Amino acid sequence: MNEPVSFRKKPEGSSIEDDPRLTREIIEEEKIFRRGVLSVRDIIAPAALKVEANNIRLGNKFLRTIFVVAYPRYISVGWFAPIINLNINFDISMFFYPVASSIVLKQLKDKVGNLEAQIIADADKGAARDPLRETALRDIEYLRDALTQGTEKFFQFALYITLYADNKEGLDRLSDQVEDILGSRLVNSRRVYYQAEQGFNSTLPLGNDELYITFNMNSSPIASSFPFISSELTSDNGILYGVNRHNNSLIIFDRFSLQNANSVVFATSGAGKSYAIKLEILRSLMLGAEVIVIDPEREYKHLAEAVGGTYINISLSSDNKINPFDLPTSIGGDARPKDIIRSAVITIKGLIKLMIGSLNYDEDSLMDRALLETYAKKDITPDADLSTIEPPVMSDLEQILEGMEGGNDLVLRLKKYTKGTFSGLLNNQTNVQMDNQLVCFSVRDLEDELRPMAIYTIVNYIWNIVRSEMKKRILVIDEAWWMMQNEDSAKFIFALVKRCRKYYLGVTTITQDVNDFLASPYGQAIVNNCSLQILMKQAPAAIDQIQKTFLLTEGEKYLLLECGIGEGIFFAGNKHVAMKVVASYTEDQLITSDPRQLLEIEEAKKEFAESQGLE
Repeated sequence: MNEPVSFRKKPEGSSIEDDPRLTREIIEEEKIFRRGVLSVRDIIAPAALKVEANNIRLGNKFLRTIFVVAYPRYISVGWFAPIINLNINFDISMFFYPVASSIVLKQLKDKVGNLEAQIIADADKGAARDPLRETALRDIEYLRDALTQGTEKFFQFALYITLYADNKEGLDRLSDQVEDILGSRLVNSRRVYYQAEQGFNSTLPLGNDELYITFNMNSSPIASSFPFISSELTSDNGILYGVNRHNNSLIIFDRFSLQNANSVVFATSGAGKSYAIKLEILRSLMLGAEVIVIDPEREYKHLAEAVGGTYINISLSSDNKINPFDLPTSIGGDARPKDIIRSAVITIKGLIKLMIGSLNYDEDSLMDRALLETYAKKDITPDADLSTIEPPVMSDLEQILEGMEGGNDLVLRLKKYTKGTFSGLLNNQTNVQMDNQLVCFSVRDLEDELRPMAIYTIVNYIWNIVRSEMKKRILVIDEAWWMMQNEDSAKFIFALVKRCRKYYLGVTTITQDVNDFLASPYGQAIVNNCSLQILMKQAPAAIDQIQKTFLLTEGEKYLLLECGIGEGIFFAGNKHVAMKVVASYTEDQLITSDPRQLLEIEEAKKEFAESQGLE
């Protein structure tokens, strides 16, 4: 035990060094003081550390380091992504040691000389050619050219992975898993043996390489090892689109956070595209968005009924009518009635071409004047108040054309839609309402010939409503390839997709006929204007077009050919991941399209009604 130290005033001009006893005692007291001071290192240090032959026990955790010793001749970009995206705790260290190009070039020159001499000697002896030597010679010559031109650099590269587990068995299992993944890519790895501590120190964030097990590499293959490839695609806001198939993380995204809220969905029949979109609709409704659906096969009726939405059936005999001559009451900004009328004339002229076929120059000019006069007949002029007008109908256009020179042929072609078989579709005032959070328009009961016209008219009506009042809305156009078969309707959809962002609208186009959709120049333009893209199972006939359009790798191409129902690739901006759509039991009951499930649900409803004494 140290004796107490009595401090006294130093004589003037003296120093501590003049009294060795005093100096020694002060140092001892300083040591005692420092032993009682708590540092950050003391806080983060484990309770104990036990170093064994091939692992370390760090507190109550077991850890082991795996290092890479050899790589194959060819390795693809992103080969390390499966390791990075493993849902486990581990540390990765990469060390890059630059090697002067002059040194490498000299060694490569000597190697080339040896290989060429061996190849010539084999040829002189009449021995069979050695493909391994010839391949090595080509690779070395390519590397020499790249190093000389400065397009490649040379490095010694070290890669270490330290795994953590709660017990020895778990550590062995994780080690086998990582080694299997590396081995599947022909990357040879080893576990540390009597270097467990050095391996652990090499993966600490200190930048010390105590193993120094390197492999010679040039820039390109080293770049393929970089860990800047992540399959995470999640955000703080938005809805759940599915589960990430790489690492089972959640794909949560807000489509309105991108540069535009448009999306496109490509899949074969039965791949689950409508199921995925109905799930998106259901979850978007919970976040307050209004959703409008154009339903060609009555797939959304059950969902609309379940959430209290409006389901509107459009057919020749239906009571629900939409007038293609409708105008938006207001579109905000500096838009004037004159501009709104001109825009409507252009839109209706596109519909007329769908109805009666193409127009020559004279007919086009005549139809343009007739449409303006049709609006003027109802006092809809550049000075009119659009909120109080009653728009004309198709019969009014027919009457105007009858009074115009050269309009007889157009009148005859229009009569089918005003007085003939199809008069119940486009020749009435609008009587439908869109005052619900979910509104579905069904065109299932329409003949195939009339579907493009009906969808065109419905989309135009929705567009007028959207421009009249700005709200957060999603428009879903199922089987959009119907609209891509004609240039005018394809042009109209493209214009809608391009302009809808200004009105807080996101357009979702769904199609199973990929070739027809992308064959149109407007189809490709629509894809380019969609920040959100979902690709699900594809047919072999369409996969090459899909691969070219979305710049898919070979692995992604085969994923789309072989994936199951509800699986695919989810694109958001420049990021994309493999996705699996997952719904809860309740959601599945609301959105299912499986006929067997729908029959079971209907039977359950009938049984419940009978038990309650309801008809």
